[in-house]
Amino acid sequence: MCCDLKRRFLLLYATQKGQAKAIAEEIWQQAGAHGLEADMHCISEMDKYNLETEKDPVVIVISTTGTGDPPDTARNFVKKLQDTTLPPGHFAHLQYGLLGLGDSEYTFFCNGGKTVDKRLQELGAQRFYDTGLADDCVGLELVVDPWIDGLWLALKEAFLLQKKKEDMSSVVDAVSSSACAAPHIVHELNLSSRLQNVKLEDEGVRSSDVLSQKLVDVNLAASARDAEPSLVHSVPPLSQSTLNIPALPPEYIEVQFQDTHGENPHPSSLISEGMTFEVPVTKAIQLTREDAIKTALLLELDIADTVFDYQPGDAFCVICPNNINEVEELLHVLGLSEKGEYFVSVDIKQGTKKKGAAHPQHIPERSTLKFILTWCLEIRAIPKKAFLRALVECTSDVGEKRRLQELCSRQGTSDYARFVRDSNVCLLDLLHAFPSCKPSFNLLIEHLPRLQARSYSVSSSNLCQPGKLCFVFNIVEFPACPTRPIARKGVCTGWLAELVAPLLHPNKNTLDTKGGRSSTEKVSIFARPNNTFHLPADPSVPFMMVGPGTGIAPFIGFLQHRQKLREEHPDWEFGETWLFFGCRHRDRDYLFKQLRCFLENGTLTHLKVCFSRESSAAEVATPKYVQDVLRLYAKEVARVLLKERGYFYVCGDKKHMADGVSDAVVEILSMEMEADKLEAMKMLAVLREAKRYLQDVWS
Repeated sequence: MCCDLKRRFLLLYATQKGQAKAIAEEIWQQAGAHGLEADMHCISEMDKYNLETEKDPVVIVISTTGTGDPPDTARNFVKKLQDTTLPPGHFAHLQYGLLGLGDSEYTFFCNGGKTVDKRLQELGAQRFYDTGLADDCVGLELVVDPWIDGLWLALKEAFLLQKKKEDMSSVVDAVSSSACAAPHIVHELNLSSRLQNVKLEDEGVRSSDVLSQKLVDVNLAASARDAEPSLVHSVPPLSQSTLNIPALPPEYIEVQFQDTHGENPHPSSLISEGMTFEVPVTKAIQLTREDAIKTALLLELDIADTVFDYQPGDAFCVICPNNINEVEELLHVLGLSEKGEYFVSVDIKQGTKKKGAAHPQHIPERSTLKFILTWCLEIRAIPKKAFLRALVECTSDVGEKRRLQELCSRQGTSDYARFVRDSNVCLLDLLHAFPSCKPSFNLLIEHLPRLQARSYSVSSSNLCQPGKLCFVFNIVEFPACPTRPIARKGVCTGWLAELVAPLLHPNKNTLDTKGGRSSTEKVSIFARPNNTFHLPADPSVPFMMVGPGTGIAPFIGFLQHRQKLREEHPDWEFGETWLFFGCRHRDRDYLFKQLRCFLENGTLTHLKVCFSRESSAAEVATPKYVQDVLRLYAKEVARVLLKERGYFYVCGDKKHMADGVSDAVVEILSMEMEADKLEAMKMLAVLREAKRYLQDVWS
C-alpha cells in the first residue's frame, strides 16, 4: 500500500473460555508486521465501537457455547443484531470477515458464528473474506492458521477497493454508483478441517509475522527408540525440516511473593455467573457393582436452607479444586514447594506489548500460590501452541528446545495433534517429559485457562423431593499411556468420589492427620438453568426419552415429577411416556432398577432396556444399543413425533450414542413418511427448531 500510516481495521472477539480472545490477540499481534493496525475490543464493549458508522473492515472471532448458543459476552450484541425493526440494508456499508469456533461433536456446530454471519448478511453487510469455521474436535489450528495467513491479503485488497471507491468521486451521492462498478473481490479459501501440506515459503519472501527457526543439529545417536515419533522425539521429515514457529507471545503478568500471613478468599467468590450456595452432601450411593467397567455414583445435596431452585431437566455447576497431589507435584517441579503458602500479588508488567493487558478476573487480588494452583487455574488444560512457544524460551536442553519448537510449528501440526491434544497431555506431563523446561509462575497465569466449574444434570424433582437435589455421574478415568505414565481421575468426579468416601464406606477409618473429619461434607454449587430441556408444558402430550448409562439422570427427575403430578391431579389427562435405557451388563451397571416401579404405577407407559455386553442364546440376536431398539419401534416413534406432535429427548454421550440415535430417527422418519433421506433430515431439523427433538449431550 502506498501509504505511510498503518491502515486500521476493527477486530472484535466473543469468547466463553478464552480461545476466541487468544486468537484475536494473535491477529492483533501479527497485524503490525503487515503494516496494519487492529483496533481490538471484546464484542460486549459496545461503547468502544459502533458498527452503524464503521467505515473500516471488521474482523470477528466468535466461539459457540452450550448446544449452539453465542458466548455470554455476545448475548447483548446478538440481541441487538436480531432486532426485527432493522431494515435489510442497515449494514450495507459494512465489510467484514468472520472466524467461528466450535466443536463438531455437537449438533449446532459453530452456531454462534453462523448466527452472526447470517444476520449480518441479511442486513446487507458484505464479506471481504470467506467465513472460516474451526473445529475443536480435530484441532482449531487446522482452520485458524490458514485463515489468519489469508486474512492479510484479503484486508489489503479490501483497503484497495475502499480507496478505489473513495477516489472515484468526491461527490457523496456518486459513491453508490461507483461502488456498483467496482469489482467485488471474492476469496476462495479451502478451510476444511483436514491436515494440509503446508508449503514453506522462500527465504526472501517469508512472512515477517512468523519466525524462521533453522534446523538445530543435535547429533542425537541413532537407537531403536528413534524409529517411531513420540512426545519427546521426532523423525524425518519433521526432524530435518526448517520450522515456521509462531511469534513469542509478549509477557504481561508480574508476580511478587509477599508473606504467609492472611486468609485466602472463599472459592465461590471467584464465580461471576450468579449466586453460589454451599450445601451439604447428605447421601452417596454407588449405583454400579465393583466389577463394572465404570463406577457410577448418585449424590444427594440438601438445599432446604437455600433459595436454590430448579426444574427437572436443568443443570447446575459444582465448584471443584484441582487434585492436591498434582498441585504439590507441580510446585515441586517448578521449584516452588517452599513458597506454596506464600501470598502473591499479581500485577500487569510495566511496558508490556500485550494489547489490552488486564488483571485476570479469575485470579484474586491477594491469595497464596497454592490457592491459585488449586482453585483458579486449569492445570489439566491441554497446552495451546502459544504456551508451547513460550515454554521454548524456558528450556535449556537443545534437543528438548527443538522438540517443543516442532510441536508448536506449522510443520508439527500432526505431531501436536497426536502427542499433545489427542493424548490429553497437560503442563505437568510436559514438564516431566522436558525436564530442562523451567517456566516462571507468571507464564502459568498467562497461559493456563480459568478452572471451570463442572456441569451436571439434575436427577430429581423438587416437587417430589422438596429441599433435595440429586445428580449422577461416572468417575472419569484416564489410564496411563506413553505420554502420561500415571493414571488419573477426572478433576471433579475424582474429587467428589474422595469427598464422599466416608458416606460410601462408613465403617472405614476416615480420620485425617488433624484428628477427625466432619460427618457432613459440603460442596459449592450454582444454577445453570436449561431453557428448553424440560417436560412438555401440556401434560397430555406424549414424549419419548433416550438415556443410556448416566444419560438416564434427568429422566429420573422427569418421572419423579410426572408421578407427583399424577398423584396431585388425578383428573388431568397424561400422555404416554417411553424410556429407552441401555447399559453394558444387567447385573453390573443397570443404574436404576426401580424404573419398574414407575412402570407399575403407570407413570411410565413403556420401558425398553438393552445390554450391550451380554450374549444371547436366542436365534434372533437381541438389540445391543438404544438406537437398535428404537428401530424395532419405528411406527411408534413416527406416530408420537408426526401424528401426535410429541417430544423426543436424548441425553448422554454425543459421539457414540446421540449421533446414532439421530441417524436411527432419520431412518424411521424416511421409512414411515415414505420419503428420501434428505426429506427425513429436513423433518428432523424442523423438530429441532420446534424444540420437540431435544438433546442434553456431552463429548
